[in-house]
Amino acid sequence: MIDHIGVLVSDLERSKRFYAAALAPIGYALVREVPASVTGHTDIAGFGADGVADVWLSKGTPNVPPVHIALRVKDRAQVDAFHRAAVAAGGKDNGKPGLRPHYHAGYYGAFVLDPDGHNIEAVHHDQQA
Repeated sequence: MIDHIGVLVSDLERSKRFYAAALAPIGYALVREVPASVTGHTDIAGFGADGVADVWLSKGTPNVPPVHIALRVKDRAQVDAFHRAAVAAGGKDNGKPGLRPHYHAGYYGAFVLDPDGHNIEAVHHDQQA
């Protein structure tokens, strides 16, 4: 089971604003920040639900190639809301909300590129489809 993931971003403040807006519809928020004086390396910011950070942003040279993060959500409406919010926050559409039957019959997802080109996805696995 994956506990958390780290993503390197070029501008931590810009990325914090983007992720706060893009992930709010799925119940994520900025839950913790740790300064470079504590990490010994760089400032970091953790996003998650219910007060637990599982997506950590670190200031640095962005990952190459960019990473893909898929966040499982409770329903299709959250996928749609994520996509709208992420695009409104400056993300680039990388796949509008919809079924992706080539993955499996009930795979409903949306993809947005963050300010550094990382592919962020919200996905719902509908077992009824």
